[in-house]
Formats: sequence, structure tokens, C-alpha cells
Amino acid sequence: MADNILDSVNNYYTEKIKEHGVSPRGVDWNSTESQELRFEQLCKVINDKNSFSILDYGCGYGALLQYLNKSGYNSSYYGFDISDEMIAQAKKSNGNDNAVWTTKLASEETFDYTIASGIFNVRLGTNDADWTNYIQETLTTLNKYSKKGFSFNMLTSYSDKEYMRDYLFYANPAYFFDFCKKKFSKYVAVLHDYPLYEFTILVRK
Repeated sequence: MADNILDSVNNYYTEKIKEHGVSPRGVDWNSTESQELRFEQLCKVINDKNSFSILDYGCGYGALLQYLNKSGYNSSYYGFDISDEMIAQAKKSNGNDNAVWTTKLASEETFDYTIASGIFNVRLGTNDADWTNYIQETLTTLNKYSKKGFSFNMLTSYSDKEYMRDYLFYANPAYFFDFCKKKFSKYVAVLHDYPLYEFTILVRK
């Protein structure tokens, strides 16, 4: 089931980047402003701006790296994405010699922090139960890769009903807070106080 989900997600985002190019629309976001607001929330898991390693899990064309550089973070950046096309565009768009781009991660690799932005939104035809199981498996993977903590965002079930779409997944923040608290760490925060139809969860080790 997970392989089928990944194939569908890969195809979806590969078509997006081919259609819209290196832009927020290329990773299915509305604007640069909303994308950077998301990054601001996700990066709150980072305790010190200096000298840390970070895994951008589902990196797209590398917009997070651009945000980190612009915001004064000093990181060893690793961008991972399942889409070959995304990684190709990331390499073209980012001239940072310290960045590593890959479509494969070794199971024994670890990083100080892992950030995952938007990877749980597009469930296409997958039902709620299978998608929730996929999310839980992926969060377990994020936890394994992260020494100091990880963060992720999801569309919220508190979204206005008239704007909700069948092919997207809207999560109950309390459910995933509880899951992370019980599975990964005592130190979990939910950020739901910024003006987007989503929430961010920070897990600190």
C-alpha cells in the first residue's frame, strides 16, 4: 500500500513541477508568502541558528534552503525527495555547495533536525484509514532520522467546509499531537495560531 501511495504522490508532484516550474505552484502552494510563513513555523523546532544538520524531507525544489539562507541559519542541508524531477530542479536552482540532494536515504543516517512541509496533504484517492497509517509510518521514519527534533505540518480539520477538497487530507491536530506525545517525546507542541488552513507540530527530543 505504501508503495502505491508513494507512486501516486510522486506522479502528482512531478507533473506539478513540470507544469509550473520552480515556484510555489510547482510544489502545490499558493504563494511565496504562505510558503515562508510555513517555514517560519516549522523552523521553531531549531534551538540554535548555528551549525546544525537538517534533513528537508520532501524538499521539492529546495525552497526551505533558500529560506534558511535568507533568515541567517547556518546549516548543513540535506534535501530528499522521491521525485527525480524535483531533485533535478533543486540542483539547478540552488548554487549552495554545502547542500546535498538525493532521492534515496540510507536507513542509518541521522540529522540534528528533520522538517517535512506539505507531504501529508495530497492523499488523492487513498482512504482516511490507509492515509493515516501512511502518515504514522512516515512520522516514525522522521523520528528515526532526527537526533534533536523534527517538525511537520498538515491541513487542519478545522478548515472552512466550503474550501475543503476531496483529494486533500484534513487532519485532527489533537490526534497527531497525542500520537507524537505517546510515540516519540514528552516535548511536543502544536502551532495553530497563524493564518493558514493548517497546523504545525514540533517534536523535540
